Amino acid sequence: MPDDTATILVIDDDVELRHSIGRLLRSVGLNSKLFASVSDFLKSEPTDGPNCLVLDVRLPGQSGLEFQRELAAAGREFPIIFITGHGDIPMSVQAMKGGAIEFLTKPVRDQEFLDAIQLGLMRDRIRRENESARADLRKRFATLSPREREIMIHVAQGRLSKQIAGDIGIAQATVKVHRSRAMQKMNARSLPEFGQMAAKLNLMPEKPQRSSPQTLA
Repeated sequence: MPDDTATILVIDDDVELRHSIGRLLRSVGLNSKLFASVSDFLKSEPTDGPNCLVLDVRLPGQSGLEFQRELAAAGREFPIIFITGHGDIPMSVQAMKGGAIEFLTKPVRDQEFLDAIQLGLMRDRIRRENESARADLRKRFATLSPREREIMIHVAQGRLSKQIAGDIGIAQATVKVHRSRAMQKMNARSLPEFGQMAAKLNLMPEKPQRSSPQTLA
């Protein structure tokens, strides 16, 4: 079923191939934006909805692999499908280690290409849904009082009400009241779900690394 909100972003300096990809994508109901270089892509307006980036390995100016590293360093997450007429194993290994969906050699088979596109769009939809869910959690967490936030972290660490009361110096009944209010505000239906929300919000303090034992000479 065509996805009207999805856009396939194609960066390839081969005009004929670029337009051929555009025609193929239109034939299956997918929108596309076509670019001759990375610089052209960077000048464009970002698109709404799921994306998948089709990237040639060899491009004028900045190569596809260099651009992949740049996107990763900037925290911009795109499912990437590499296409190349001059690929080799080290290139493909580098691309896949960088998180690419697929590394295809020209001439690209239509069905193989479309299958990779669908996988890329599916991954981007999941990423966007997860980001939206985290944003909603952060919004709800912002409504908690400082004490409720503190107790939420303790609960996520597996501490019991009695232990939390001793840790922070309040009555056990008061802990339960704060915990109940926090769970209501977070829409948590159970203590395990409450703890999972804390983990998704990265509220858990990192465990200190154990120092390796020293060897005496």
